[in-house]
Amino acid sequence: MAHTNSQPGAAQAPVSDAVRWTQIVVGIVCMVAAANIQYAWTLFVPEIQATHGWTRASIQTAFTIFVVVQTWLTPIEGYFIDKYGPRVIVAAGGFFTGLSWIIDSYAGSLGMLYVGSAIGGIGVGCVYATCVNNALKWFPEKRGLAVGLTAGGYGAGSALTILPISAMIASSGYQATFFWFGLLQGAMIIAASLFLRMPQKEQVKHSTKVAQSRRDYTLGEALRTPVFWVMWAMFIGTVTGGLMAVAQLGVIAHDLGVKETPVSILGITMAALPFALMLDRVMNGISRPLFGFISDHIGREATMFVAFTLEGLGIIMLGKFGHDPMMFLILSGMVFLAWGEVYSLFSATSADTFGTKHAGKIYGVLYCAKGVAALLVPLGNLLMEATGTWTTVLYVTATMDLTAAACALLVLKPMLARHHARNEELARREEQDAAARAVPVGAAAGTANG
Repeated sequence: MAHTNSQPGAAQAPVSDAVRWTQIVVGIVCMVAAANIQYAWTLFVPEIQATHGWTRASIQTAFTIFVVVQTWLTPIEGYFIDKYGPRVIVAAGGFFTGLSWIIDSYAGSLGMLYVGSAIGGIGVGCVYATCVNNALKWFPEKRGLAVGLTAGGYGAGSALTILPISAMIASSGYQATFFWFGLLQGAMIIAASLFLRMPQKEQVKHSTKVAQSRRDYTLGEALRTPVFWVMWAMFIGTVTGGLMAVAQLGVIAHDLGVKETPVSILGITMAALPFALMLDRVMNGISRPLFGFISDHIGREATMFVAFTLEGLGIIMLGKFGHDPMMFLILSGMVFLAWGEVYSLFSATSADTFGTKHAGKIYGVLYCAKGVAALLVPLGNLLMEATGTWTTVLYVTATMDLTAAACALLVLKPMLARHHARNEELARREEQDAAARAVPVGAAAGTANG
């Protein structure tokens, strides 16, 4: 049964779709402006190394710091999102995002570079978490699509600026590029943040195809439900394979002997590895809204089963047929297509399950599963060294994907059915109690004596 926490007479008229889609577009603009800190970083590393003589590993530590801060501070950022709303948090995120690259432009020591990366992690975390959270609230009936489009802006956003950044690095040096793009990106996010706002519950309609809780769970209540931890474990299992592919694809291509082998598709000829990396951006961007849209129509659990199975089979076949350059390109694209959707499916499922009032905090803790998965990625190198082949590593990650796929239908789906049934029963009881309290005492006594 639907119910809200609003006072009688406080309901607001539903807003138009134009207003709602404007919120999504603004969120995508913010995500695109924040994406370069992660996805354009690789362009700066050789220039930093050539200028300062620092080792590649020490420079890349800055990227690790960025990922850890951006991931693990999400629950704290979620608290501020739920408390202060999207406008303030995204504006703060824009300030820190811009400041990060400005600091990097002046960094004359590794310590200063690391500080810039930590500040960037805070900024991008604020932008990413807030925009996803806002999309969840504005489109309850199209959560998968709305979140997918928003997250896709981050996944594919850097494609618009890779060439300008590369050109400016070549013409003006990496320091000037850091400074001016940092200033530009930060200003874009702050300007866009002025248009963000949260809806009231009465202003949006809920899905008729996907079960959604009308009750808003607190973070503590969500953490006490078994279904939260099932989703958390599934998130780790599925995101690990994708992170492994992103981090180790170059090494895997080298060991399979296809790294420099040219591949031609539609008149485009490139070496297999850079072609695969370019395809990663495209597939990653398509994946999030595509599978999100599908999940709005056939359900989250069924979509998870399809996507996770596709990723697992793609990883297995990559290990078996990846020595062929064309198959390496096709199968790596298949893996990336089936991986990017985790960021739309789990966020949408979290809001469906626990409501939207505390969605920032709850998904913030769930998103920490990505940080756990990132810590598992280096274990792939150890397993490869112990077994002497990447096939073992790929089979292990594929097993994690296929296990999560089975859990989506056999574990998560029945758990969510029971969860929503309990919520419906609780809602009925609350409505009955409210109705009983509304009856005047004298009227109730007269009815009893009549």
